[in-house]
This record gives sequence, structure tokens and C-alpha cells, in this order.
Amino acid sequence: MMSLKELGELGIIRILESILGSSARTAIGFGDDVSAVKLGSGKVAVLKTDMLVGSTDVPLGMTFRQAARKAVVANVSDLAAKGVRPLAGLVALGLPANMAKRDLHGLAFGLRDGEREYGFPLVGGDTNESQDLTISIALFAIAEHKRLVLRDGAKIGDIVAVTGAFGSTSAGLKSLLDKKKRPRQLPTPLYKAVFMPRAQLKLGVKLADSGALTASIDSSDGLAWSFHELCQASRVGMRIDEVPIDRAAKNFALLYNYDATELALYGGEEYHLVVTVKPNKFDLARRIADGKMWQIGTVTERSEGITLKRNGNYVKIPRKGWEHFRRYA
Repeated sequence: MMSLKELGELGIIRILESILGSSARTAIGFGDDVSAVKLGSGKVAVLKTDMLVGSTDVPLGMTFRQAARKAVVANVSDLAAKGVRPLAGLVALGLPANMAKRDLHGLAFGLRDGEREYGFPLVGGDTNESQDLTISIALFAIAEHKRLVLRDGAKIGDIVAVTGAFGSTSAGLKSLLDKKKRPRQLPTPLYKAVFMPRAQLKLGVKLADSGALTASIDSSDGLAWSFHELCQASRVGMRIDEVPIDRAAKNFALLYNYDATELALYGGEEYHLVVTVKPNKFDLARRIADGKMWQIGTVTERSEGITLKRNGNYVKIPRKGWEHFRRYA
């Protein structure tokens, strides 16, 4: 009998989708960053839920306050990729019975930090006893269906772009996990990347409003994984000419003999947006991003696959990244 570890998160989702299916009111079902149901008059209710689990999602040294805020960021980032602002949210907490009262206060303040930062209220939820810390957020929004930026709209000839440089979270996590590579104190950029990530909500909404994007995904499961998810949904390929790498990640790679490009491609938990842009609207998108957008490649025929230029040659980018139950696929 096949185990969940063998199935992986994607296999589990496929089984759930095959049994649950969809209804006539489903506007976005399984397989994108968010879900949505039709409300009529061209509007949809946009729904998002994501879960943070202590043993897999909270790195060494992260406070309860930072963990709760991170749970909010992870949810908001997926709405940002669709260009939607959250209106309200719910939170369900699984808490160990021996958790200290001060740690519960830390969680509450972290949730408050997140809702204030992104401009929506957490209006209720549920609590339960759990062996491991669990923070499950559910967000709600209303949007025009036609202006949502989904994963399946990329067209051949579109420009592939990202809204940040990569590798700093991966470098920071490796530094925390490997005692031999752990400095007494993480450099500030690596610390912020791991412990204080930010969702690009304002930018995602502005880009969606511009009409410049054809497809979008958040990069929290890894840059390479995001390429594959976009290409699979849109039935296209990608030719990537360069990967923007954060300076702190480059320094870490040099110091500890890592491949900086590998850190950038396969790190995960970096909440940038990976987008495809109409060629005639790229300048507009770049102005809207105010310098926080990098052109990195081109959308190609599906048969070409997903390739990256390295040492003058285009090589295949493996489908690797964070996948629950398998950890890294």
C-alpha cells in the first residue's frame, strides 16, 4: 500500500480533487494559489488557507511571535500573486497543552502584527490541543473574476520576470541547520529573510490592476518549482537567461563553498512573485514595480521544456523544491 510520503503533497491533492470535484459555482478550484467561487455579476469570493506546523515550518531560533506572523505572510503572499487584497481572516490554532502563557501572548501579538501589516482583521477561528504547534489561517476576499492573475495564462513570447533576488532564505536556513556553517549571529539580510519575510501584496495588486501580467505565482515553494508549476498550468516552456541572486546569498555561497545559483533555485520560503508579462507592457510593469522587477527569461514552446543558461549553454531545470510529506521533491 502506497504511503503519503510516496504520494507527496501533489499526489494527495490529486486524490482529494478527484473525490471532491467542483461545482457550477467554482471559479478557481484545486491547482492554483487560491480558490474562488462565483458570486454573480462577474465577481468571485476568493478563498485561501495555509497551515504552519512547528516541526516543519519553524526554524531554530524563531520566536512564537515571528512564527505567527510568518503564518499570515504565507497566506497573504498567495493572494498577492493573484492581485487580491484580503478582507478578513480566520485562524485555527493547535496548541500543546504545556505551552507557556507568555508564548500564547507571543502568538497573539504575531497574528496582530500580520493583520495590521497587511490591512485586514482576523475575526475569529478555533483552538484545540495538539502535539505540535499548528497555525492555520484562512483568508477571504472579493474580486472581479476577470482581473485575477492565475497560473494558466502564460503565452509563448511573454517575458518571464521576478520581483526579488533569491537565495538569502536558503542560505540563512542552511546556516542555522549546519553547526559548522553557523556564525555567532546571522548577517542582517539573512536574518530578515528567514525570520521576518514579507509578502508583496501592494505590488501584486498594482501589477494585476495594470493588466500587464498573464500569469503569476508566489515563490514560497522554491523558484525552480514555481517555474514548473506555471509551465504545467499554462502548457508552455521557459528559457531562463539569468537568476537574480541576493548579495548576502552570494557571500554565503563563497564563504562556505555552495553553488549560489542552486541556493536561489531550490531554497523556498522566499515570498517573491514569479510572473509572465505581455512584451508590450513590460516597461509599464517595471515602472509600477519601481525597480523591484527583473526580466529573467522568455516563455517558449512546451516542447522546449524549462532551461537555464549556465556557462553559455541552456540546461534543464529539474523540478525540485519543497513538497510536504516528501520535504524536498
